[in-house]
Amino acid sequence: MARTPLDLDELVEHWTLLKDEQALVSGKRGATRLGFAVLLKFYTQYGRFPRNRTELPGEAVEFIARQVQVPALELESYDWTGRTVKYHRAQIREYLGFRECSVADAEKLTAYLAEHVAHKERRPEQVRVELLARCRTESVEPPTSGRCDRIVAAALRAAEESLTALISSRLTVESIERIVALVASADQDDAGPAGGGTEGEDAPPVLAKVKEAPGNVSLATMLTEIDKLLAVRAIGLPRDLFIVVAPKVVAGWRARAAVESPSHLRTHPVPLRVTLLAALLHEREREIADTLVELLISTVHRIGARAEKKVTEQLIMLTSFARWAWPAPCSSSPRCLTPTASPTRS
Repeated sequence: MARTPLDLDELVEHWTLLKDEQALVSGKRGATRLGFAVLLKFYTQYGRFPRNRTELPGEAVEFIARQVQVPALELESYDWTGRTVKYHRAQIREYLGFRECSVADAEKLTAYLAEHVAHKERRPEQVRVELLARCRTESVEPPTSGRCDRIVAAALRAAEESLTALISSRLTVESIERIVALVASADQDDAGPAGGGTEGEDAPPVLAKVKEAPGNVSLATMLTEIDKLLAVRAIGLPRDLFIVVAPKVVAGWRARAAVESPSHLRTHPVPLRVTLLAALLHEREREIADTLVELLISTVHRIGARAEKKVTEQLIMLTSFARWAWPAPCSSSPRCLTPTASPTRS
């Protein structure tokens, strides 16, 4: 995707060397002078150094080159990997009050993300955005891309462990046993609390039934949905089980439980397994109840439509009989409104 060229207002606002910055640049010459100035303004703009020359906007390089009175082409001879650039980076960090991300900083950032971000935002790319913003707030230079990925993954994992432990603690032992039994393998499931028997290793009857979409409008479908609702409520989930969890996190858990096979779900730690299945059951209970209401309304409409059809058929029959019994009048005269055939007197 092509980058939008910077306009003059953006160049003046973000790429103008301030008085103190000019003093910092003044002792340098040629490509070193231009390279240092470009690194400095890029860092003040993005809170990090450019990874390579291609990240630098050409308009910005030209704009800075005019300020430091060095031809823009001189930047091609700037060494991006040698001792000079390392010294320049250290000098810029010191000037701006930033520091490299240490092990302690990484642990602190992970803890912050786990507590304040990852418990309500489960998308890694969004957590990464918050990580970079937090680095800037803490005056920490963002780590490398790979290290950022590891910090984000650790934060998401820590937040998930904390949340699943919390959800599990809000369930009774009996409810946990019933939930675990939903994905028990054939040799583990001996007619447990959630219902006995299996229909194949990856198709336990109760869980498979709960996941099924409703059929066409009929009495049989309504009875099936009632069975589903009773099966879900038999687990004994508290109505406020997920009150402390962001709705989109619960939705993510539900989606995950819906697509993972029972054998895959069994590989998760018990708190995570229980939480995923509880989220699925919690959401399905509401959906099944809504489905039952819709089925009831549709059934009532059908009954009404059939009754209306029956009444309409009777009216048509009576009208036909009336036309047969009393043919159309000969005129609008009151005398012609009487039947044409009078009853025969004996």
